[in-house]
Amino acid sequence: MKHIFLIGFMGCGKSTVARTLSTQLGIPQIEMDEQIVKEQGMPITEIFDKYGEAHFRDIETDLLKRICGQKSAVVSCGGGAVLREENIAMMKAAGRIVLLTAKPETILERVKYNNDRPVLNGHMNVEYISELMEKRRACYGAAADVVIATDGKSVEQICQEIVQES
Repeated sequence: MKHIFLIGFMGCGKSTVARTLSTQLGIPQIEMDEQIVKEQGMPITEIFDKYGEAHFRDIETDLLKRICGQKSAVVSCGGGAVLREENIAMMKAAGRIVLLTAKPETILERVKYNNDRPVLNGHMNVEYISELMEKRRACYGAAADVVIATDGKSVEQICQEIVQES
């Protein structure tokens, strides 16, 4: 078995699905954003504030290289991990890329009380989320081996679809 990389916009369910899927498959779960916070000793919002998004993306790429060299895992990728072609190429070579999607309204409902979303800070509304999703849609679509909508589905239903498609 290879890695299963879960990609998608923030709030689409990557972390929740990764937890359940890793248990079902009996393989480890890797939460990229959590790993970065642990290794850098600061929240992602602070990394963005102090060093900028480009620096954060470099850290993300370095972590992805290490993950791809490890045993099979369910990997919950940061929302912007597919913004770099080299990241997509690494993930495709090491496993399957599963795009989880959700409507902007669903995203807002899931993240509206969360302050750990630096890209949304000060822009917590459906219009801004829709615009950002649209900007990333092509990247996500080009990277994905499998696309699964999460709106109105249980975590178990989503995991079942991933297993069937992978």
